[in-house]
Amino acid sequence: MADWAFWVAAGAMLAGVALVLMRALRQIPVAAVSDLSVYSDQLAGIDRDMARGTVDPAEATRLKAEIGRRLLDADRAARQEGAITARTGWVPLAGVAVALVGAVAIYDRIGALGYPDLPLADRLAQSDAMMRNRPRQADAESKATPPVPAAPDADFADLMVKLRAAVVARPGDLQGLELLARNEAAIGNLVAAEAAMVQLIAAKGDAATGDDHASLAELRIRAAGGYVSPEAEADLVRALQKDPGNAAARYFSGLLFAQGGRQDRTFILWSRLLNDSPPDAPWVPLIRAQLPDIAARAGVQYDLPPLKGPTAGDVADAASQSPADQTAMVEGMVAQLSDRLASEGGTVEEWGQLIRALGVLKREGEAATIYAEAKLTFAGQASSLSFLKEAAVSAGLTP
Repeated sequence: MADWAFWVAAGAMLAGVALVLMRALRQIPVAAVSDLSVYSDQLAGIDRDMARGTVDPAEATRLKAEIGRRLLDADRAARQEGAITARTGWVPLAGVAVALVGAVAIYDRIGALGYPDLPLADRLAQSDAMMRNRPRQADAESKATPPVPAAPDADFADLMVKLRAAVVARPGDLQGLELLARNEAAIGNLVAAEAAMVQLIAAKGDAATGDDHASLAELRIRAAGGYVSPEAEADLVRALQKDPGNAAARYFSGLLFAQGGRQDRTFILWSRLLNDSPPDAPWVPLIRAQLPDIAARAGVQYDLPPLKGPTAGDVADAASQSPADQTAMVEGMVAQLSDRLASEGGTVEEWGQLIRALGVLKREGEAATIYAEAKLTFAGQASSLSFLKEAAVSAGLTP
């Protein structure tokens, strides 16, 4: 309550409203007063008619008796209403007091004292101005707290030295640049990974894919401490131009609009992405945790959809197999997936799938080994590490 002038004005208005209401509640009912006045005028009118000779005395006597009876009834009704008002008047008065005090308490709790009116057009204009004038990538990186680099073993560190030298010697080597960007990110050298990804996209030219641009955007965002810079925004635009369905670009575009105060656009992007995504996608838990608040800020009534699971057909197909066939199917899947991840690498979803599958087979030791390897692969990627932790818990581990 720092703005005393506001509260003085508000208090004066409250006092005025309270006085008007209390005065109205304390008045004698108007209808009763009106009836008494009418009957009194009628009696006076009969006397005037008798004086003019338009009414004979017998008729005048009868009319006076009838009006007098009605006058007495009206007087009794007025007195009774006045007594009821006097006995019950404190109830509405107390209601007025509670309403006024409650209004002050509610405003003090949820009001925005000192803030002027902010129409939607002005808010959108402020958001657009903030987006145009926000910091560039280099400024954001200089102020961000970099992740603590992982400490690779001696063999891996030696391989990284050789890989960096090979890329310097052959700057157009696409495979080398891709490996360099991935491994620099894995050990937490995000700025170096970003530079390698820029070089890779330049080397690819028009052949660069939506995933390439989305990966560069993610590296910029991580290097800036989660902030979506104008450079990262440009990468996201290019990613969606090449691949409108690119999930990573859609997620980070929603983050961009949330940071710019455009929760309405974030809600559209994230609600659609949530509906299009498999339940084990790494961005699903992030979206589900934030979307209710985003919807509320966008002024949208929204309930999270239930978590997706296997279809009835999937369950029926699995149930129709014998236990031996089910085990053989899982074993084959695990072997193929493990071999591919070891030789080619893969997405965080695939690593999580392998960890869960090993848990189903009660091979917790192997699941723990794969989980440790996956954490090293995705070091510094908070969303991916969170997803892997959930997979490990599902597999029976205690990460």
